[in-house]
Amino acid sequence: MELEKNERINALFAFYQPLLTAKQNDYLQLYYADDYSLGEIATEFSVSRQAVYDNIKRTEKILEGYEQKLHLYAEFEARNQQADRIRDYVLSHYPTDQTLRDLIDGMENLEAK
Repeated sequence: MELEKNERINALFAFYQPLLTAKQNDYLQLYYADDYSLGEIATEFSVSRQAVYDNIKRTEKILEGYEQKLHLYAEFEARNQQADRIRDYVLSHYPTDQTLRDLIDGMENLEAK
Protein backbone atom coordinates (compact mmCIF):
# COMPACT_ATOMS: atom_id res chain seq x y z
CA MET A 1 0.00 0.00 0.00
CA GLU A 2 2.74 2.44 0.94
CA LEU A 3 4.62 1.71 -2.28
CA GLU A 4 1.50 2.40 -4.35
CA LYS A 5 0.98 5.67 -2.51
CA ASN A 6 4.59 6.69 -3.10
CA GLU A 7 4.33 5.86 -6.79
CA ARG A 8 1.11 7.85 -7.09
CA ILE A 9 2.56 10.88 -5.31
CA ASN A 10 5.66 10.72 -7.51
CA ALA A 11 3.47 10.58 -10.62
CA LEU A 12 1.29 13.46 -9.47
CA PHE A 13 4.42 15.40 -8.56
CA ALA A 14 5.75 14.89 -12.09
CA PHE A 15 2.55 16.32 -13.57
CA TYR A 16 1.86 19.16 -11.16
CA GLN A 17 5.32 20.15 -9.92
CA PRO A 18 5.28 23.54 -11.67
CA LEU A 19 2.17 24.48 -9.69
CA LEU A 20 3.85 24.01 -6.31
CA THR A 21 5.90 26.49 -4.32
CA ALA A 22 9.66 26.16 -4.13
CA LYS A 23 9.46 24.80 -0.58
CA GLN A 24 6.81 22.25 -1.53
CA ASN A 25 8.95 21.19 -4.47
CA ASP A 26 12.05 20.86 -2.32
CA TYR A 27 10.38 18.86 0.43
CA LEU A 28 8.63 16.44 -1.93
CA GLN A 29 11.73 16.00 -4.07
CA LEU A 30 13.85 15.18 -1.05
CA TYR A 31 11.26 12.98 0.66
CA TYR A 32 9.88 10.98 -2.25
CA ALA A 33 12.52 11.08 -4.97
CA ASP A 34 15.72 11.31 -2.93
CA ASP A 35 14.44 9.20 0.01
CA TYR A 36 15.41 11.67 2.73
CA SER A 37 13.88 11.17 6.15
CA LEU A 38 11.77 13.86 7.78
CA GLY A 39 14.64 14.52 10.18
CA GLU A 40 17.15 14.96 7.36
CA ILE A 41 14.88 17.43 5.59
CA ALA A 42 14.24 19.27 8.85
CA THR A 43 17.98 19.60 9.44
CA GLU A 44 18.57 20.75 5.86
CA PHE A 45 16.00 23.55 6.19
CA SER A 46 16.46 24.31 9.90
CA VAL A 47 12.84 23.53 10.76
CA SER A 48 11.13 20.94 12.93
CA ARG A 49 10.28 17.44 11.76
CA GLN A 50 6.64 18.30 12.40
CA ALA A 51 6.85 21.31 10.07
CA VAL A 52 8.26 19.10 7.32
CA TYR A 53 5.64 16.43 7.93
CA ASP A 54 2.80 18.97 7.88
CA ASN A 55 4.11 20.54 4.68
CA ILE A 56 4.45 17.18 2.93
CA LYS A 57 0.95 16.05 3.97
CA ARG A 58 -0.55 19.37 2.91
CA THR A 59 1.26 19.19 -0.43
CA GLU A 60 0.03 15.63 -1.01
CA LYS A 61 -3.53 16.91 -0.54
CA ILE A 62 -2.83 19.78 -2.93
CA LEU A 63 -1.56 17.34 -5.57
CA GLU A 64 -4.64 15.14 -5.15
CA GLY A 65 -6.81 18.25 -5.45
CA TYR A 66 -5.13 19.23 -8.70
CA GLU A 67 -5.70 15.73 -10.03
CA GLN A 68 -9.37 15.78 -9.02
CA LYS A 69 -9.84 18.99 -10.97
CA LEU A 70 -7.55 18.48 -13.96
CA HIS A 71 -7.32 14.67 -14.37
CA LEU A 72 -3.96 14.92 -16.17
CA TYR A 73 -2.52 11.78 -14.60
CA ALA A 74 -5.69 9.71 -15.04
CA GLU A 75 -5.97 10.71 -18.69
CA PHE A 76 -2.28 9.95 -19.23
CA GLU A 77 -2.77 6.47 -17.75
CA ALA A 78 -5.87 5.87 -19.88
CA ARG A 79 -4.03 6.89 -23.05
CA ASN A 80 -1.13 4.60 -22.19
CA GLN A 81 -3.46 1.67 -21.58
CA GLN A 82 -5.20 2.28 -24.89
CA ALA A 83 -1.85 2.55 -26.68
CA ASP A 84 -0.80 -0.77 -25.14
CA ARG A 85 -4.00 -2.42 -26.38
CA ILE A 86 -3.46 -1.01 -29.87
CA ARG A 87 0.16 -2.17 -29.92
CA ASP A 88 -0.82 -5.67 -28.77
CA TYR A 89 -3.53 -5.88 -31.43
CA VAL A 90 -1.24 -4.70 -34.21
CA LEU A 91 1.56 -7.05 -33.19
CA SER A 92 -0.77 -10.04 -33.05
CA HIS A 93 -2.80 -9.29 -36.20
CA TYR A 94 -0.34 -7.38 -38.38
CA PRO A 95 3.12 -8.50 -37.26
CA THR A 96 4.82 -7.63 -40.54
CA ASP A 97 3.24 -4.21 -41.11
CA GLN A 98 6.12 -1.83 -40.43
CA THR A 99 4.02 1.24 -41.19
CA LEU A 100 1.62 0.40 -38.37
CA ARG A 101 4.54 -0.24 -36.02
CA ASP A 102 6.09 3.10 -36.96
CA LEU A 103 2.79 4.90 -36.35
CA ILE A 104 2.45 3.33 -32.91
CA ASP A 105 6.05 4.17 -32.07
CA GLY A 106 5.40 7.77 -33.10
CA MET A 107 2.30 7.93 -30.91
CA GLU A 108 4.18 6.51 -27.93
CA ASN A 109 7.05 8.94 -28.45
CA LEU A 110 4.62 11.86 -28.34
CA GLU A 111 3.33 10.65 -24.99
CA ALA A 112 6.85 10.34 -23.59
CA LYS A 113 7.62 14.03 -24.16
